[in-house]
Amino acid sequence: MKFRIYIVSALCFTFFAEQVQAQKASWIWYPGDFDIYMSNVMQNRRTERGSFFPVFWKMDSHFVLVDFHKEFNLAQAEEVKLFVEGTYNVKIDGQAITGFPKSILIPAGKHKLSLKVYNQAHVPAIFIRGKTIISDETWLSTFEDKEWIDASGKTSDKSGTTFVSAGSWNLTDPMVLPSQFKLPVVPQSAVKTEKNNNGSISDFGKETFGFIKVHGLKGKGKLSIYYGESREEALSTDKCETLDYVDIDLTDKKDSIMPLSKAFRYVNSQATGNVTLDSVSMLYEYAPVTERGSFKSSDAELNKIYDVAKYTFHLNTREFFIDGIKRDRWVWSGDAYQSYLMNYYSFFDAPTVKRTLLAQRGKDPVTAHINTIMDYSFYWFLGIYDYYKYTGDKKFVQDIYPRMQSLMTYIDGRKNKNGLLEWMPGDWIFIDWADKLSKDGEVSFEQLLYARSLETMALCAKLAGDTDGVSKYDEQAKLLKNKIFELYWNQNKHALVHSRVDDKQTENVTRYANMFSIFFDYFTPEQKLEVKKNVLLNDSIAKITTPYMRFYELEALCAMGEQSYVLKEMKSYWGGMLKLGATSFWEEYNPDKKGTEHLAMYGRPFGKSLCHAWGASPIYLLGKYYLGVQPTSPGYETYTIEPNLGGLNWMEGKVPTANGDISVYISKNEVRVKSAYGVGKLKLKSKSKPIAKGAEIREISKGLFEVTIEKGKDYSVKYNPPAP
Repeated sequence: MKFRIYIVSALCFTFFAEQVQAQKASWIWYPGDFDIYMSNVMQNRRTERGSFFPVFWKMDSHFVLVDFHKEFNLAQAEEVKLFVEGTYNVKIDGQAITGFPKSILIPAGKHKLSLKVYNQAHVPAIFIRGKTIISDETWLSTFEDKEWIDASGKTSDKSGTTFVSAGSWNLTDPMVLPSQFKLPVVPQSAVKTEKNNNGSISDFGKETFGFIKVHGLKGKGKLSIYYGESREEALSTDKCETLDYVDIDLTDKKDSIMPLSKAFRYVNSQATGNVTLDSVSMLYEYAPVTERGSFKSSDAELNKIYDVAKYTFHLNTREFFIDGIKRDRWVWSGDAYQSYLMNYYSFFDAPTVKRTLLAQRGKDPVTAHINTIMDYSFYWFLGIYDYYKYTGDKKFVQDIYPRMQSLMTYIDGRKNKNGLLEWMPGDWIFIDWADKLSKDGEVSFEQLLYARSLETMALCAKLAGDTDGVSKYDEQAKLLKNKIFELYWNQNKHALVHSRVDDKQTENVTRYANMFSIFFDYFTPEQKLEVKKNVLLNDSIAKITTPYMRFYELEALCAMGEQSYVLKEMKSYWGGMLKLGATSFWEEYNPDKKGTEHLAMYGRPFGKSLCHAWGASPIYLLGKYYLGVQPTSPGYETYTIEPNLGGLNWMEGKVPTANGDISVYISKNEVRVKSAYGVGKLKLKSKSKPIAKGAEIREISKGLFEVTIEKGKDYSVKYNPPAP
């Protein structure tokens, strides 16, 4: 027996389409397997100074033997072409066909087509194309070989084998095997090149990502390439984070492409021996997502912050949502959770969300937290329900629910005698990169994320039809929420304390649990005001210096109507990076640092990532809390628009949904709205009743009015805002 491998003519193709066109086949596999496989491929590309740098958590693999099948009722006989990655057999109604057929004829009538595929090296996958019979996610698959043939020759599952819907990335070219998938590339040139020692330094103008191409390479010796997100890094041949060393022995000029993609702005090329080269260019590698969300305002600096945030986010959107393009280039759950939220207000690329969630979760049995981090397991749960809220994709929740159950069972089994979670061997409690942030004892932030994850489990259990699960998780969530406020709320400090050690509250108050409790809506209105004053707006509470947690801090303030304050903070924080020459947003920014201190992290002079996904949070804040658009039922069947200028003279933008865009323009006396889908409620504060032709307007409380927005209609609403 041998693998059937088909010759391919292209390696790059688009895969981000959200819907398979009618009667268009795609490659399919066991759900989650290709996601796990490709995340392994991507995450194991990381290097540091030429050394392979693998992840430090358990990596799962695909199932090596998978059965695919589907039943058809044909009005007439149909010829079907078969493309398979792996060794396979084909059966019609349980009867095997000799050899490895590339096409078969299926008679008219009701029949079952089955393929069983083995592949140790790559993911077992099939592509089926006929007139009506095609491979797509309606096919069923299983990794268990427990199907038997009874005496009559009919197939039956006698062992309770679970068949699940096949997985797909909508790869629609049968001649390009899934294992050969690559993102597309386009050539780009440096904007400036200058001589430097025995070579040159090339400036590509801004942070970028791709493969360096060396033109006209000739001679014998060594070519050394030093990459830098900053000029200082590229020039530091002994401290730069990434590099390439290439031995050269060429009598004639030749072009050469480096084998691994890298992040850089500057490239320092140095030759030894008699090696020469003509020039250096790059192949820019990108995810072909569609720019759908937009934002523009009367503030030019804010507009630039938005544009750079979107560019930052696009660079970190690859096969999956990753943390940073220099390092780590891994699928971290905490980083990805923020990327999901940014995605809903920019690309609205639902497939990448699903791929990332599946890749993070991996396979059963669960032996550790996701990425080994307790909080990152909880972000994974939250990401699933948010996905449903924004897309309305109930099927994905139902498909992934068993993996949710097994992860939650693992977490439930790690509670201490108080029914709370604390550090155990093998755990990493992260929270944030912050000096002197205690992780000892029972940290309130972890309990808070645990409670929210249990609430998410109850909601998803309902979608999955698990009645017992709904009751169980709902009861757990309520008990834990009550316990959090009983054990951590300190009336004298007007806040939740950071932790408990030896069954006693510590004196420490941090921002984390308190700000999350605001937008989780766990506080009473009175508690929210207390926390805003005594924690969020209190400079004596340790400040947050990473965009990662600034994301949530500013969201909490926006949720309390502090858009004017948050606008100043965005201009100060993200604008501060721009003033230092940033072309993408960083992993960490502390305005108290000077010069090259901004490049250092982890004890390394250039350890900091200058292009980090969590730095792009203005995308989310501006879409949800300034344009004010968010769903109130799954998939935007209903939604609200509560625009808040926050001190701007005007702003406009689009918020994408699965079924079209919602466009909003607002000035100090007019709001214009148009929506492609759903029923919306535009909420406005006005000293007098707004005026809108052909619109239903009602006052829902004193000075607060609501306008019903129907799809396909243009609305212009005149209003009279109260004084700031």
